[in-house]
Amino acid sequence: MEKEKKAYTDLDVWKEARVLANEIYNATKLFPKDEMFGLISQMRRCAVSIASNIAEGCGRNHSKDSIQFFFISRGSLYELETQIYIAADQNYINDALLSTLLAKLEITRKLLSGFIKYYQQLSR
Repeated sequence: MEKEKKAYTDLDVWKEARVLANEIYNATKLFPKDEMFGLISQMRRCAVSIASNIAEGCGRNHSKDSIQFFFISRGSLYELETQIYIAADQNYINDALLSTLLAKLEITRKLLSGFIKYYQQLSR
């Protein structure tokens, strides 16, 4: 009998991705208004993409399909990390906020990496 999957909303990785997205939304509220269609938009889209692709991957019927969406989510994490550094370079965020955002990002990355490994074992 196949083990029943948890609802994606119960997964720690998805919950942490939501926390990260909320942190990014809060941080970008402080950015200059001329970044509304630049860095603010990009960072928010990346942050939303992380949680969204985890959810979409969980909705797929096959582990290999799921893994593809989890890899997209991981790519968005790396993209967001770069954007966080750029925001710090532009002095849009201070060192304390930089550390907080990077710590949240790292928690999400570790959870996502473990989740991907789990799904890869399922597909063997």
